[in-house]
Amino acid sequence: MNTHQIDYRIIGEEMQCVEIELDPLETVIAEAGSLMMMDGSIQMQTVFGDGSKGDQSFMGKMFSAGKRVLTGESLFMTAYTNNGTSKDHVTFAAPYPGKVIALDIAELGGKVICQKDAFLCAAQGTSIGIEFQKRIGVGLFGGEGFIMQKIEGNGMAFVHAGGTIIERELQSGELLKVDTGCIVAFTKDIQYDIEFVGGIKNTLFGGEGMFFGALRGPGKVWIQSLPFSRLADRIISSAPKMGGKRKGEGSILGGLGGLLDGDNH
Repeated sequence: MNTHQIDYRIIGEEMQCVEIELDPLETVIAEAGSLMMMDGSIQMQTVFGDGSKGDQSFMGKMFSAGKRVLTGESLFMTAYTNNGTSKDHVTFAAPYPGKVIALDIAELGGKVICQKDAFLCAAQGTSIGIEFQKRIGVGLFGGEGFIMQKIEGNGMAFVHAGGTIIERELQSGELLKVDTGCIVAFTKDIQYDIEFVGGIKNTLFGGEGMFFGALRGPGKVWIQSLPFSRLADRIISSAPKMGGKRKGEGSILGGLGGLLDGDNH
């Protein structure tokens, strides 16, 4: 299936959303639950898998949907089609604080590999599949397990990640070491491996874990400053109801202030 060509606008700073402009009969696919709003002429339809192959058999659709389950996503995606006679818009929101980035898959070699929960939406005809990590070390210690998402096609796709996203272009043989949880996506020619931190003190007391992610060029990589797991851990550690310890938040009364203002239930 030929990928639909779509126009877009990314809105916001810390809690971003992406507005997709659809010509008549153009379609965009998105993860279930990501819709923010849509114009009256937009019609939504739930599809098995990614709907990239419209003439696919029932078993083919089931296989496509099953691959999505392996990445932790729903069996279904939602297709949004403009059934009107003029341009209309549909908007999708990121599920947690961070950035949305646009990827022109054709310009990036036709394939981008990303973390399992990064995909937000894409032009219809884009294929969302799974990418197995063949190196045992990467699968065990790489932070994403043996399975990542791959986005294939020749149109626009949008991914989101926590904090700020930094794009780096690596030359052939150039090495970039990153925290394994901070890898958002990389192009198909990037070699992804892990590297031991080294040193007993670094391993035990460095606070960065035992392994780095090692990304070697040529190609592009996208790195996030705040993985969602790190944000969630910090929230839980500061929430008394979740077993965490409440911080004083700068008050000279500390815990007594919480008791007086009713927050220390």
